[in-house]
Amino acid sequence: MLMSDFDYEQMLKGELYLASGISEVNRSVHGKKLAQQINQLPIDDTATIVKLEKQLLGGHGEHLYMNPPIHVDYGKHIYVGENFYCNMECIFLDVNTITFGDNVLVGPRAGFYTAGHPIDPEVRNTGLEFGLPITIGNNVWIGANAVILPGITIGDNVIVAAGSVVTKSVEANSIVAGNPAKLIRKVDATDTLKWQKLKQHYFEQKKRDKESHRDY
Repeated sequence: MLMSDFDYEQMLKGELYLASGISEVNRSVHGKKLAQQINQLPIDDTATIVKLEKQLLGGHGEHLYMNPPIHVDYGKHIYVGENFYCNMECIFLDVNTITFGDNVLVGPRAGFYTAGHPIDPEVRNTGLEFGLPITIGNNVWIGANAVILPGITIGDNVIVAAGSVVTKSVEANSIVAGNPAKLIRKVDATDTLKWQKLKQHYFEQKKRDKESHRDY
């Protein structure tokens, strides 16, 4: 007969729970130990780092890289899409799910915090807490030292500026910045035109450089 794990189930439902009440098999120590193992590997042992990162995560695309050191609570509540990259010292407090779409870039020391505590001090002092899921869309760029708070959804093609604290969900095709993060402007066709031209210019220059150094 399968034993229920009331507090763990409450945690994943976004309800109040006691971390001390979670059964040993569902506690976060396994994820923390695996992250510690990743962080102690030689940085040039990319194959082993990626292999262990895939074991750490709850789900992933084929191509990903999380630049150590990384810090997680469980790890298995993190789901990343295809072509995921995060830079060093990122924090994933995943007492609830953290879900990333495809082609997401995360700057160094960004933090994703699903955990929350009751406002009432008497309830908070009992140790009761809660966690709300975070959802990140496709083609999102999260800048360095950005903070994403519990329950936030970030739409596709969003840029979160460095140092921002995201306290409310963000619509697709937006650039937000500040504490609390606010809309700076929308991403539009002028951005596409500008950056497509710059990309074309880059490859043209690279081609010319290669031809100029070709051995005859």
